[in-house]
Amino acid sequence: MTSSVRLVLATAADAYTMSAGRVGAAVAALLGLAGVIVGGLALARPTSRAGTGRGRPNGVLALAAGLVGMALGGVVVATSDSGIGTGNGRGGAYLALVVGLVATVLGGLALARSRRTG
Repeated sequence: MTSSVRLVLATAADAYTMSAGRVGAAVAALLGLAGVIVGGLALARPTSRAGTGRGRPNGVLALAAGLVGMALGGVVVATSDSGIGTGNGRGGAYLALVVGLVATVLGGLALARSRRTG
């Protein structure tokens, strides 16, 4: 009777392989980036002129995009089984958390400004 032990080593994914974690992290980062852009535009545009102020709808959009991006990034971080650089999307998910937080802050500031001037 011989028993064979099989050793399985976890290897990093190839550089061009799109794993589920990488796709999720990329979508989360893009959502957060869209929220940052919309939130920045909501803060940059004047709300005092009649009909041109888009602070409130864009603030809500930036806030929602930032929160969804942070939630998706958090799911990727929670479900990845190894560290950064292994192809599981953990690095991109951390980036999505930061960018989503910035989008959420910008959206909240735009909403606060629209309440104050409206």
